[in-house]
Amino acid sequence: DNSYEGMLKRKAMEAPQRKKYEDMTDEERLALVMELDEDKSDEMDESTVKKMILNLEKKYAKNQELRIKHTEQPEKFMDSEVELHIETGKCLTLATQPRLYPVLVHCGGVKLLLSLLSHPNNDIVLGAVELLHELTDSDVVNEALDDAMELVEALVKNEIMSVLVQVLESLDEKNDDEAKGLHNVLGIVENLVEADPNLSEDAFKHGLLTWVLNRLKVRGFDQNKLYCSEILAILLQSSESNRTQLGNIEGIDTMLQALALYKRRNPQVTEEQEMVHNLFDSLCLSLLTNVNRDIFLKGEGVELMVLMLREKENVPATRLKVLNFACRRRRINCCAKFLDVYGLSSLFPCFMKTPGKKVKRGGFSEMEWVEHVTSIISHLLRNLSGSQLQRLMNKFIEEDHLKVDRLIELHLFYLNRAKTVDKEIAAEKLQLDEIDEDKEDEFYIKRLDAGLFTLQRLNYIIISILYCRYQFDCRPSKTIVTIEG
Repeated sequence: DNSYEGMLKRKAMEAPQRKKYEDMTDEERLALVMELDEDKSDEMDESTVKKMILNLEKKYAKNQELRIKHTEQPEKFMDSEVELHIETGKCLTLATQPRLYPVLVHCGGVKLLLSLLSHPNNDIVLGAVELLHELTDSDVVNEALDDAMELVEALVKNEIMSVLVQVLESLDEKNDDEAKGLHNVLGIVENLVEADPNLSEDAFKHGLLTWVLNRLKVRGFDQNKLYCSEILAILLQSSESNRTQLGNIEGIDTMLQALALYKRRNPQVTEEQEMVHNLFDSLCLSLLTNVNRDIFLKGEGVELMVLMLREKENVPATRLKVLNFACRRRRINCCAKFLDVYGLSSLFPCFMKTPGKKVKRGGFSEMEWVEHVTSIISHLLRNLSGSQLQRLMNKFIEEDHLKVDRLIELHLFYLNRAKTVDKEIAAEKLQLDEIDEDKEDEFYIKRLDAGLFTLQRLNYIIISILYCRYQFDCRPSKTIVTIEG
């Protein structure tokens, strides 16, 4: 038997440990298909691709004809669907030859593939999803970027995002195969956006962002929920428009509700912790726009973050990051709300002591931790006034100005780091004949990595304290006097 199925059966029995092809699981059969296709991939050329697509088109046309003719008798078209499914699997070989993608596009393969994604039989749909997932894999695309982008552009032209949303809505995750297929659909979205970041805006246009948010509302944790959190972060990172529109589809409230489940408990497994971090990162991205900060405030986001800071079972680093984003850029209301809900009593313990182990900092480095804490304090000093500002100043005065001592300790630490890196840069400049703009940018990034930004925040806090000491007639500390001197 020289048919493709015959070759698969012979391949299955080549080694003693192999099972009969009929006894294999779907995963084992797929692995076998890939192994056989790898053996055949070196033989592939343009005529092979054209023949492959033509055969797939014939199988599809035959199946459609039988479906129409025997609408009420599925047993009469099931064999044709099995043949169509097998023919789709054969096309997986194409994923090993991205240089031939233009041939696939020019002979109508994209429209045929999209037709398979809309097939009434979900087994056919899942086969097409698997094929498209392999074709758009980032490693494959980067192997022959120009040729692969021709496929991506053809998919975009045929509104692939709209089709993928329809597939997502049709799949039932209670079925293991369909749950896996849903995961692959999300993988296609990630692959396409990585290839063309502008595609992320199509996600909102065709309802993908709304679908992802609705999926995140589902209670419990699973791998698809984790992937949805990743896709959300990718879509927000890639598009300012998506960040702006997020508030209009209740995205901020959805993320706050999802995070509220962890206000008194930590994620149970590493993957669940990753999902929570993705949600915090997405929330930070959304807070880059003013309208979303207002929604965050009205949705009691500040209260939730402060409550999560207080809970000893929670790692507060991500909460600090969100509060940093919420309070920046003259967000007076957020800063005032932070004081109203007694946020200072949760913030200053984080200022006075940085957890020694990275795991206790929620994956944040010690410098990132200090950066977020000092940034929040500087936002408060900039945005508060009157009695609220005096409440903040009182924190530095209490306990014989202990917090001022900590402030100067941090200042000296970061100042020494800045001096060290400046010496290194000065020495490097002596070895260079010319310093262009790119090199200056490199030097600036090096200073930032050494903690320049945090040093600037610390300097601002010190200057603000010196100014406010006279404004509120506060008793000076020895450290303050030393600074003034």
